[in-house]
Amino acid sequence: MIFITAKFRVRPEHADRWPEIARDFTEATRAEPGCLWYDWSRSLDDPNEYVLVEAFQDDAAGAAHVGSEHFRAAQRDLPQYLAETPRIVNAKVDQDGWSELGELAVG
Repeated sequence: MIFITAKFRVRPEHADRWPEIARDFTEATRAEPGCLWYDWSRSLDDPNEYVLVEAFQDDAAGAAHVGSEHFRAAQRDLPQYLAETPRIVNAKVDQDGWSELGELAVG
């Protein structure tokens, strides 16, 4: 799978509304056939930073995502709300979902 984590620093005046601002893009991405997950979290250290954790089945799914109309709309519409260019880690991982964290096993 393609595993991506990105950090989005949002302009302070838009930070509380970021989930709503990004909602259409988030929902459209989650509906893509090759999207395994697409999840936002807000940083505990910086209230203006959101962390995106996303995964796609394979290269074809990633290419379909980047080539989609909703991706082009996000490229056009979302930067005005950002304080800087998002930072990203993008890697291929040889698995197809989440594994358990054995060091913190429950039960």
